[in-house]
Amino acid sequence: VLVEDVHWADQSTRDLLGYLLARRFAGPVSVVASYRSDDLHRRHPLRPVVAEWSRLPGVARLALGPLADADVRTLVRALHPAPLPAARVSNIVTRAEGNAFFTEELVAASDVGERALPADLAELLLVRLDQFDETARLVVRAASAAGRRVPHALLALVVEIDVDRLDRALREAVDGNVLVAAGADGYGFRHALLAEAIYDDLLPGERVRLHAAYAEALASQGVDSSAAELARHARLAHDLPTATKASIQAGDEAMALAGPDEAARHYETALELLADKAIARGQDVDVVELAIKASQACVAAGQVFRALALVQEQLRDLPRDATPAQRTRLLVAVASAAVLSDNSVDLLEVTTEALGLLPAADLTPLRAMVLNVHARAHADRSRDEDAVRWATEALQLAAALGLPDIAAEAATTLARVGERVDDPEASRQAFEQTIADARAAGEVAAELRGMFSLGGLFYEQGRLDDALRVFDETSSRATQTWRPWAPYGVDARMMSGIIAYVSGDWERASAIVDLAGESPPTLAEAVLDAVAMTVAAGRGDARGLDALQRLRPWWARDGMTAILSGAAAIDLYGDRGDLDAAVAAYDEVVEKVSELWRLMAFQARIRLSALLLGQLAGAAGRTPSGSRPALLERADKLLNQATLSAADGQVRGRKRGPEGEAWLARVAAEHLRLRWLSGIDQPTEAELITAWECAVARFEEFGHAFEIARSQARLGAVLRAVGRTGESVAVLAAARRSAERLGAQPLLAELRALGAAGAAPAQIATRHGEALTARESEVLALVAQGLSNREVANQLYISAKTVSVHVSNILAKLGVAGRTEAAAVARRHGLLGPA
Repeated sequence: VLVEDVHWADQSTRDLLGYLLARRFAGPVSVVASYRSDDLHRRHPLRPVVAEWSRLPGVARLALGPLADADVRTLVRALHPAPLPAARVSNIVTRAEGNAFFTEELVAASDVGERALPADLAELLLVRLDQFDETARLVVRAASAAGRRVPHALLALVVEIDVDRLDRALREAVDGNVLVAAGADGYGFRHALLAEAIYDDLLPGERVRLHAAYAEALASQGVDSSAAELARHARLAHDLPTATKASIQAGDEAMALAGPDEAARHYETALELLADKAIARGQDVDVVELAIKASQACVAAGQVFRALALVQEQLRDLPRDATPAQRTRLLVAVASAAVLSDNSVDLLEVTTEALGLLPAADLTPLRAMVLNVHARAHADRSRDEDAVRWATEALQLAAALGLPDIAAEAATTLARVGERVDDPEASRQAFEQTIADARAAGEVAAELRGMFSLGGLFYEQGRLDDALRVFDETSSRATQTWRPWAPYGVDARMMSGIIAYVSGDWERASAIVDLAGESPPTLAEAVLDAVAMTVAAGRGDARGLDALQRLRPWWARDGMTAILSGAAAIDLYGDRGDLDAAVAAYDEVVEKVSELWRLMAFQARIRLSALLLGQLAGAAGRTPSGSRPALLERADKLLNQATLSAADGQVRGRKRGPEGEAWLARVAAEHLRLRWLSGIDQPTEAELITAWECAVARFEEFGHAFEIARSQARLGAVLRAVGRTGESVAVLAAARRSAERLGAQPLLAELRALGAAGAAPAQIATRHGEALTARESEVLALVAQGLSNREVANQLYISAKTVSVHVSNILAKLGVAGRTEAAAVARRHGLLGPA
């Protein structure tokens, strides 16, 4: 017998429960009475009764604490039909504080706004306040304006009542379970939403007066406080000059305490306030420097697009009487932010202008900064000689002026250029020295860039274990220095996930990019979700397409997100038979990335082309004969585009590594497979076998577990088709073992269709009580599509003679005279599946 919400029970109900709990039952009966302890204030009538019940024999008292954060996230996912961004989920978890009912209400209101509080829930929370006397209500309202917690001394200054009345009011609020003791000298609300509801219920005038009182008390320095608290209260009290000064100080304090996201918010608030000329006139503030600090804080918080927008806006609004140095500083800030993201900024144009504003003899830190970003701009355009020249000059000037951050940046640029000109060992040594120098100098940003570059060098060489180790260290270092979402830190985490996926450790890859319990910026969330989508595609998990709705808008803003999620979409759509959607995904990714990078022949296009070629080849057998020339025409274009991308990479000074070689070999093999299966301009058996042996070998050199297996499956099919059965069995068995270990369901389905070792033969009963073998069922399905023996042979990688034998057996088993009658009988008796 379950009795819920006993805290609302009347006297007779409490008496009845006491009677039942004190008695023994003849049968196996349990009485479970639940109550909300938060509602049991000191004078609540249930309080002494519960104490009496607890002493009864056979009665156990169980305290249920708040749900764990992980459980709240599970509840959020169950309640919301569509995936929510990680930051919004974390916001709900924080506000709900483990309360399942609050969680449900917040999820229901989550689409309205991030801080939305449902009216019904607010009214329910305010019921407690209505039970207090006027003084207690006054004190609690004043406390709500302070936030979640308020020191006793500060609250006493704000409410301005005598000590005895204040103590009585606080005692009533504590007994009523609205406030609780927080630390040795303050009070906090029992629940965050309770504080929100009470604050939202304040009248506008009340809020302004309370915030003004708090600002005055904090400014008097009568109590310990932070600049952030003063800034908040001053702003909400409309004391904007004080708010401006305090916001800048709060930003500086937050940066000193490794809180870049909070610092960015304070700096931006100050910039917004200073946009009012009346406020700006009363402030001695270098707005250019403030904008640069805000941009740097945004970068450290992982908000690179926001960082760029801040300094671009300041550059546009720069007064005509601004000095060349001010403009130069902003140009450097624009370039420094732009180099960290995909955007439309002409980096070389910006840095060239900045360099032109400085006299050549001006050997200052500002010139060193300009030289550094100018070198990176040249390197970005693959103008290696110019990049070396400017980076060397930046390094020399930085060394002379004692600027370790710029010296480390310039040295990293030189090492990156050295990597491109095929001197990887020298680059490795340079990266390691740069990392050591930056760490010794405490320059975290430069250190992370050096570590990420070292990991990239190993990855390009196919040294996956070394690359994964370095990228893991980079991500950990970023987290240790409170910059988990900053450039290079989050990029390293993305690369760790990719390498774990490539190496065949898909569980680890999923764990690396799992954002449960984190509140990443939207860009970081997008790129990590794209890695998760890659794993989903390999497993054939169609839920991966759910993420596509969130990720697609990023295709025009971030190339890596577009490439990773676009590649996954090609396979997910293609594997479920939606070839048009796979082609559309390829076209959209290529269009967006080409426009974003201003480069048609980008290297990832080779991989994208290979994946789409694979889906075209897989669809060839079920495509009507008349439509196959169109497939081949598209395939020819993909082959040409991949070849041009490979050639362009060579021209731009990029030596193709093991990954590039593997995907290029795959493009060639898939193109030949499509020609073979379509029956148009078929390659020789030797050409086809050689191409797929090359694809397998190249992916083995790179170490891509899934693509090794996928290439083996297609090599095995070719070997079986030409009669090399023994070799085929071994290759297909190896592919199957890998696919089973990975849980790669689409690949397992492909192997089952080939009759790979371990596949259970399908037993399909005919009307004569006989059974078609799995192979005969496959042949029958293709015959029913109107395919000739040669076309069936191409589709199943077997000889036309073998198909003829299978067809004869099928006709005999079905008791029919011809292929058309066989197809009709098969459809009538459901041998081809649902119509």
